Amino acid sequence: MEAQADFLTEEIDAGPPQDDHPMALLLQESDDSFVNQPQQGDIRHGVVVDKRAGELLIDIGYKSEGIVTGREVDRLEGDFKAMTIGDEVPVYVMREDRDGNLLLSISRARAESDWKHAEELLETQDMFTGSVSGFNRGGVIVKIGQVRGFVPASQLSSESQSQQLTEGEPDNRWMKLMDAELRMKVIDLDRRRNRLILSERVAIREWRREQKERLLESLEENTVCEGVVSSLADFGAFVNLGGADGLIHLSELSWGRISHPKEVVSIGEKIQVMVLNVDRERKRIGLSLRRLLPEPWETVPDRYEVGQIVRGVVTKLVHFGAFARLDGDTIEGLIHISELTERRITHPSEVVTEGQGLELRIIRIDTDKRRMGLSLKQVAPEEESVEFDWEPVPLEENEANAGSTVEAAAEVSAEGTEAASEQTDPAEAPEAAKVVA
Repeated sequence: MEAQADFLTEEIDAGPPQDDHPMALLLQESDDSFVNQPQQGDIRHGVVVDKRAGELLIDIGYKSEGIVTGREVDRLEGDFKAMTIGDEVPVYVMREDRDGNLLLSISRARAESDWKHAEELLETQDMFTGSVSGFNRGGVIVKIGQVRGFVPASQLSSESQSQQLTEGEPDNRWMKLMDAELRMKVIDLDRRRNRLILSERVAIREWRREQKERLLESLEENTVCEGVVSSLADFGAFVNLGGADGLIHLSELSWGRISHPKEVVSIGEKIQVMVLNVDRERKRIGLSLRRLLPEPWETVPDRYEVGQIVRGVVTKLVHFGAFARLDGDTIEGLIHISELTERRITHPSEVVTEGQGLELRIIRIDTDKRRMGLSLKQVAPEEESVEFDWEPVPLEENEANAGSTVEAAAEVSAEGTEAASEQTDPAEAPEAAKVVA
């Protein structure tokens, strides 16, 4: 009897493991089904198992497939046509309908993911690039995925603000920015109010600061860079080298004398510049335009000679004379006050004015000191065959000799008058005197 009892006990012990018992398996399936049961608002990853007209069946690992249908399909627009069986898609669990079908939304799942991405951008303050998809009088619209972000006009960069239309309907003032790629940062987000505010101005300011730091580290003196003229000031021109501005001082714009940068460059112009100096501590970049141009004085002996008649424009008047720039050149020469006219004057303004064009004769060239002497009084009309002596005279002697030059001219004039009266009839004498005078 005891042996039989032992045998039955052994049979029971040798039976199937407790975990494999049908009831245990049923309970485990029930628990797994409860844990895996989708809840409203969940975002799941599913697989397209069937595609019908206006309807998608999505397997999300639940007891039955979910359905994307009706208005949710319409929101997918072109994406619906591109979907095929086997595609993996994120879905948003909405609810069960009356027939027990689980209703899903792909567009809302994408929107939820985009909102989370926007929240991350706000938290990290990372920059991103977005395309303008719409506008109104107050600003432009830039999407982060499916979420519409708004960029107020006050948060647009100065470059974007310059694109606004000043004529026509106010609602169309930002039309030129449509489809433009803008650099952005998220500055405000309120999910409950469906509010997402973006700023291009903040992003551009930070981007330029980062670019400037990179440039300051990489730029080397005497290297050549390409940039765009961004603004002009009385003291020089600012050039954008790719996010950071360098300054071309007025003296480094041209080999010639200029009064304002607009005489040489214009805003928006693309130019090559040489890096003169990089002040990493003060974060300043000094540039030069003229260093990339030929030094005009090096070729002066090949282009000009003493005695040559040239055309020039008066650029500046000083008490000892007038400066004139040669036409088509940056070379400037000095018309000493004694070379302006035969008569005695106290200031060049009595003879010439700034901006006046003149025919001048070169009377002196000093390439070592970069000086050129010009004369107005020694330019004779073409019909007269009068010979002048334009032998070079040191500049410092001109003013000292001005008085003696006038006296000598008076003596020559008197002698010429006497000679004319001896060789002409008395009746012709007045006319002769007039010619000599």
